[in-house]
Amino acid sequence: RAVGSAVGANPVSLIVPCHRVLPRSGGVGNYGWGPKLKEKILKAERA
Repeated sequence: RAVGSAVGANPVSLIVPCHRVLPRSGGVGNYGWGPKLKEKILKAERA
């Protein structure tokens, strides 16, 4: 929960890589700019 709160309050989420935080239950979880963008960023990093 603490990590989720910190990630949610991150105003510079593209600079500080909070998009790499994934939920234990699977999937991409939430993201300040939407889960679709988070998924795109994660896919681009894998390439």
